[in-house]
Amino acid sequence: MNPMQIFKNKNIVNTEDISDLIRKDSIFAGISEKYGSPPNWSRPHGFISLSRMILEQQVSLASANAHFLKLNNYLEEFSPENILRLNDEEMRTCQISRQKANYLRAFSHAILSGEIDVEELPDLDETEVRKQLTGIKGIGHWTADVYLMFCLQSKDIFPVGDVALVNTVKELSDAVTKEEIVLLAEKWKPFRSLASYFLWHYYLKKRNRFSE
Repeated sequence: MNPMQIFKNKNIVNTEDISDLIRKDSIFAGISEKYGSPPNWSRPHGFISLSRMILEQQVSLASANAHFLKLNNYLEEFSPENILRLNDEEMRTCQISRQKANYLRAFSHAILSGEIDVEELPDLDETEVRKQLTGIKGIGHWTADVYLMFCLQSKDIFPVGDVALVNTVKELSDAVTKEEIVLLAEKWKPFRSLASYFLWHYYLKKRNRFSE
């Protein structure tokens, strides 16, 4: 397959794939009947989106967004060069923890040194994208998964490291352990990203929360 076809095909959320996924598992029929189909969550690919995902690690989306806005408003331009100009005190002023500051700096260094070119990621296959992203300090599999889904619209990703996703699977199925959840998700291939969107949709709607 041409690598470009992996990321330039249909959106994750589309009528044909929803019908196929519902046939695979009635969990999704139940979610659809109660809350409708999920949004096709997406973000532009690039430095800013990946930086936001770093900030979203292990915190609520609301907190991460507030921290991003403080940082974005502080900077003249959200760029690797400007991130690296910030000292520790300025990072704290923007409510960026020391660990997240280090991660943002590591990512910025990787961009400027040519270790990674985020603009070419849509032209690569999923395995290479994941390899390049996880080779940077502070970017693990969860961040790579979410970037592949939201920014590159990769259609068969199941981010097993996502707490909300795992808890929703436990609520709606008999799967309890990580191994059981991964095995259940195998049933949803090749639409595991769509399945994840449905499960997040359920999680947010049930709690009257919203996400971009």
